[in-house]
Amino acid sequence: MSKAHVRRRPLAAAAVMAAAVALGAAPAVASEGFRQVTDPREFVALVAGRALTTLGVRLSVTADGRIAGRAFGREVTGAWRWQERYFCREMRAGVATVPDNCQAVLLRGDTLRFISDRGTGEIADLRLR
Repeated sequence: MSKAHVRRRPLAAAAVMAAAVALGAAPAVASEGFRQVTDPREFVALVAGRALTTLGVRLSVTADGRIAGRAFGREVTGAWRWQERYFCREMRAGVATVPDNCQAVLLRGDTLRFISDRGTGEIADLRLR
């Protein structure tokens, strides 16, 4: 393996971690002051034409079910659907696949909180810009 190839692997791992954090893989914390978004039409209205951001991550989630953006310099692509009361997504960050997961979505001001595993797992807060 060349040195250049070896150096890229940690960057790909960082991109996968950033994408996972961006949509539901940070340590869980209380959801005080947030209310759950349960209607897919409300969710689409919130994200339409806006970026979801956190440190090193900028994503767009489109009404037609696409996810696109960047995480620490790596391209992020994916698809989403609304299932029951949950945002379900699958993504790729660089060459790595982020496993499919359905997440509760909560709103407080201009912050969307994604809680993995149908609201029982880890969280990620993203700002609507």
